Amino acid sequence: MWLNDVRLVLPDGILEHGSLRVEDGHIAAIIEGSAPERGISIPGLTVIPGLIDLHGDMLERDIEPRPGAWFPVELALYELDKRLAAAGITTAYAAVSFAWRQNDLRSQEKAQEIIRVIHARRAELLVDMRIHARFEMTNPDTAPILEALLHEGLVHLVSVMDHTPGQGQYTDVEKYVAFMTRWLGFDPEKVGADVLKRIENAIEDKVTHERDWNIVRQVVQVARQYGIPVASHDDDTAQKVDDEQAMGVSISEFPVTHAAAQAARRHGMHVIMGAPNAYRGASTGNNLSAREAVRLGLVDILATDYFPAAMLHAAFLLADLGVRPLHESLKLVSQNPAEAMGLTDRGRLAVGCAADLVLVETGGAHPRVRGTLRRGVPIYRDSAIFGQMQRELHAAQE
Repeated sequence: MWLNDVRLVLPDGILEHGSLRVEDGHIAAIIEGSAPERGISIPGLTVIPGLIDLHGDMLERDIEPRPGAWFPVELALYELDKRLAAAGITTAYAAVSFAWRQNDLRSQEKAQEIIRVIHARRAELLVDMRIHARFEMTNPDTAPILEALLHEGLVHLVSVMDHTPGQGQYTDVEKYVAFMTRWLGFDPEKVGADVLKRIENAIEDKVTHERDWNIVRQVVQVARQYGIPVASHDDDTAQKVDDEQAMGVSISEFPVTHAAAQAARRHGMHVIMGAPNAYRGASTGNNLSAREAVRLGLVDILATDYFPAAMLHAAFLLADLGVRPLHESLKLVSQNPAEAMGLTDRGRLAVGCAADLVLVETGGAHPRVRGTLRRGVPIYRDSAIFGQMQRELHAAQE
């Protein structure tokens, strides 16, 4: 099947008028101009590689969109899957958190349930859904849980984080309490000032405790035994990055300071930041600006974080703003995350790669995904091209 008369964003530049052949789920040919054979002619659309998201928090939020409002994991998974496909994402690493709050969404038991449901339904999903397991440094049971999951082949990326307020993402204890109130259900009007004070005191006590770096060492060792990359999370100092890299951490995700991001790049680590941050030009927590970090060459990967559509829009916006040429900005959401995960079969428009393709209309105020293909099979098509593709697909098969 040929996709004819399209604009192709290739790894080394843009082919303004070209055609691409899909065969057996892979890209079989890329040529300049129109194809010599009949195919699907879709002039005016730009074809880019399928987007690869290494950190998306959406599934947990879809399971519990409001505190105490629970929905089945399977239902949330199917609905998120459709949103990802419509956003041009063809490979997604669902972030699953362990033991932030016990006996709740981020408990060990719930996390393992989410992971097993994803694996039970992977073959039915539109996108290639994988697991990003997030472990807290303060959880002493981390390593044994991880080893069991890795032994079953259930985890594809591991990150280690420390959400203890006073450092990392939450240097301000009051901001942490505000986060707990806004996102995790604490109501200051109901619990009263005295309860909030006890929460603050407990938080401040935790800040004084030394981090259990032995857990990090164990996690890295176990993951590396299975060939799984390990990321650190919310790095705030160069020293912290230095220590983690020495242990074998290869990815720094969401560094909150310029110094931390710079240290990671100095070590040759991949650096992930949020696409919403890059699109907006600022962090919601007044931390490092992803857009500025990209401009300085400190970031090579953007992730959805909490908003799937932000990946595509951030890449196009960075090009519009002159931060990077389009073929380079798109690598932040396709080729670079593929390389970080060792996925050599995707992330590029190149002969031999998987035909994970996104058809984008770029003429309006914002780019719009008109179609998404995974391994050459349409997983999303909107009304603008559905009829045309359907007719031409039938004609090409006759």
